[in-house]
Amino acid sequence: MSLLLKAGLVVLIAVQVLPSVFACKRGFYEKVINGFCLENFRLDMDGLDQSLWCSWLDTIGIYEEVTNCTFQVALLSDCFWPNEIVDRFFVHIHKTYFHNCALTGRLLQDPPLSILTPFIGIPVLITLLMTALVVWRSKRTEGVL
Repeated sequence: MSLLLKAGLVVLIAVQVLPSVFACKRGFYEKVINGFCLENFRLDMDGLDQSLWCSWLDTIGIYEEVTNCTFQVALLSDCFWPNEIVDRFFVHIHKTYFHNCALTGRLLQDPPLSILTPFIGIPVLITLLMTALVVWRSKRTEGVL
């Protein structure tokens, strides 16, 4: 590729990208998503029983609404989406509302003892039996040359 063609491509990309970068009304964007989007999310989550906050089926609609809100405000503000402002916004939401939720939506817990016991006991018994077999076999000298 010739140097002139490469320079032309760089100029073409800059003409399309730079106005969007410099036209982004970051202050407006941050103010609106923290005011409007977050407030709507807060109202929806407060309307939901707190025991259901970790249930993805119960919160997916609310989560989609807040995601769409941040996207629509980004379009109005001439900002790229996603960006570092929206990243901080969702980190704040997760720290506030979903900090006690596991990835599966349930808190992790140990399995019941009836399941755990065989998984621990059987390998221990096999190890003891194999050790006894090796010791017993090593003490027998029959057939060894």
